[in-house]
Amino acid sequence: MKIYHALAASALFFLLGCQSGGIFLFSVQDDIKLGQQVDAEIEADPNIIILEETQYTEAYAYLNTMKEMILETGEVRYREEFPWELHIVYDDEVLNAFATPGGFIYIYTGLIHYLDDASSLAGVLGHEIAHADNRHSSRQIQKQFGIQLLFEILTGGDPGTLAQIASSLWALSFSRSDETDADNASVRYLCETPFNADGAANFFQKIIDEGSPNPPQFLSTHPNPENRVENIQEEASIENCETEVVEPLVDGRTYAEFRMLLP
Repeated sequence: MKIYHALAASALFFLLGCQSGGIFLFSVQDDIKLGQQVDAEIEADPNIIILEETQYTEAYAYLNTMKEMILETGEVRYREEFPWELHIVYDDEVLNAFATPGGFIYIYTGLIHYLDDASSLAGVLGHEIAHADNRHSSRQIQKQFGIQLLFEILTGGDPGTLAQIASSLWALSFSRSDETDADNASVRYLCETPFNADGAANFFQKIIDEGSPNPPQFLSTHPNPENRVENIQEEASIENCETEVVEPLVDGRTYAEFRMLLP
């Protein structure tokens, strides 16, 4: 076992200098392990209030039903491998959602209350699923923290860096191509569901319409909101997806009824 770790470490260190060239060294199982560790770190953070599923059973049933509707389309590559666990963060001041490697997804109550309909939330959820499924989060974490530190975490060391990763996930800055990929994937996911395929654009459009001088972190990365709305709608048109459907019930509830289940 020691020989294995030594060889693995040597290989990693040999490739450290190539990291800037886009080499990605972590496996899908590494994604899951890192996601589990970060998830536990977030759960233990006293500054982050996670609504307990045992207390908010019906709210979680709604979200998990929506999640399954997306996963059942067959468009999610790691549908079976990743756990795809959902967590609701109680913070009405934050309009955000984020995903860890391996498919642990956090959605803030502020975002849920801000959105107007189920398709908008499904679009955001699809976007976050895509970030995990396309392994964007893993690549950005590798880029930010380096291979050596991540290797130490995966082999049981450096808990300080694990805490840093947990606290920075909500603010990860994805590349233009990553954001576009996640937006387009969200369209493809929703195209196979009863939701409006361009649901992700609704959130962006609402921010634009309100003219907020301080857009949420969720929108701070490029491309800008106007371009994202246009790109999402264009992708829906290219894929010949439905964008004007009657909002479906999710787990037997309207979106308004779902929001009322939350504090």
